[in-house]
Amino acid sequence: MDYRKEFAEFDDVIYLDTATQGPLPLAAVNAAKQALEMKKFPYRLTEEIYFELPDRVRASIAKLIGAAADDIAITTGASAGFSAVAAGIEWKPGDEVIVAKGEFPAHFATWLPYEQAGKLKVKIIEPAGRFITADDYIANLTPRTRLVSASLVRFDNGARLDAPRVAAACRASGAAFLLDASQCAGAIPMDVAALGCDFLVSSGYKWMLGSYGTGFFWAKREWSDRLPLGPVYWMALEGAHKFHGLPLDGLRARAGARRWDTAETANFTNLAAWDAALQLLVGIGTEKLYAHNVELIRMLVDRLPHDRCILASPAEEERRAQFVCVASRDSAKTAGLYEKLKAEKIYVGLREGALRVSPYIYSTERDIARVISVLSV
Repeated sequence: MDYRKEFAEFDDVIYLDTATQGPLPLAAVNAAKQALEMKKFPYRLTEEIYFELPDRVRASIAKLIGAAADDIAITTGASAGFSAVAAGIEWKPGDEVIVAKGEFPAHFATWLPYEQAGKLKVKIIEPAGRFITADDYIANLTPRTRLVSASLVRFDNGARLDAPRVAAACRASGAAFLLDASQCAGAIPMDVAALGCDFLVSSGYKWMLGSYGTGFFWAKREWSDRLPLGPVYWMALEGAHKFHGLPLDGLRARAGARRWDTAETANFTNLAAWDAALQLLVGIGTEKLYAHNVELIRMLVDRLPHDRCILASPAEEERRAQFVCVASRDSAKTAGLYEKLKAEKIYVGLREGALRVSPYIYSTERDIARVISVLSV
C-alpha cells in the first residue's frame, strides 16, 4: 500500500526528521478542522464526545504499547508523566535516582530540582563504552537506588536500551524503573509487560503523529494504587459520565493511570487530530513501520561514504532502533553537512554534533539514495 497519500505533499522536500516532529496525516488535519467546526457551532457537540474522544485515544495507545487502556493517562507530553512519578513517590534521605550522561533534558529537569530541594540525589552515570548499555545501569545500582530514569531509545544517538535486563535488576534491588519512550513509541513493536518497566512516558507529536502538546503516561496498576492521590481531573472520577448527578460525597478516582489525565482531556482539536492519526498508525501496524524503517536505515549504513562520514549510532542493528545518526569525520564539519542537506531540501535533525536521519512509512529508497549522494560529494 502507498501510505504517501495519507500525508500532505512535501513539495520537493525530502523529510527525514520524524524524531523531531512527525507530520500530521491528512485525516488528522481534517479531524482537527471538524473539531473547530464543532466549537464554532457548539450546539453540534454532544456530551458523549467529552468521554468517547479521549477513550478512543487511550484505546489506540493501549494497542500500540500492549497495555490496558485504563492504565494510560493522556497528557500534554512526556514531562507530565515524569512529574507524576516525581511528585507521587515519598522520597527518603539518601534516595538516589540514576540518570545517564547526555540524556534528554526532561530527565534532568525532573530530578535535579528535587535534588536541589534536598529530597534525593541524582546519580549521573557514564557509559563504559561509547553508548549507554544495560550493563552500565546495572553496575551502578546500589541499595540507595530508588529509581532508574532512562530512555528506551536515546534521542542523541538512536541507541536502544535492553530494558528487560535493567528492569530485572531493578526488581532485584527494589528500585523502580521509568522509561521514556518518546523516540520509539508508535514506531517499534512494544509490550510494556515484556519491557518490565514500572512507568512509561512519551510525547505524542513524534512517531505517534499527534499535534504538539500530546503525550501519554503509563503506570503499572500496583503503582497507580500505591502512589498518593492528589487533585484529580473530574473526568477521572467514578461515575463521571453521569456528571449531572455526580454525588459530592464519597468521590473516588477510577482505578488506573487515567487519574493523571491532563485536565480538559477532550481538547477537541488536539485530541480529534491525534485520534485520527493513531487510528492510521494502528492500521499500519508498528511491525510494518519498523521493518520499513530498518531497511532504509540499513541501506544508509551500508552505503555511508566512510571516507567522509562516520556512524554515530551503534553499528549492531540490535542495539539501535528505527533511526540512525551520522557525523562528519571532521566533527567541525557536521553542521556544514546539515546545511548542505538543507540546501538540497533534505531535512534531517542535528543533535549533539550528529545528523539524525529518521524516516517514516512514506520515505523511500530514493530518499536515502539522495542523502548518500549529497554526503558523498
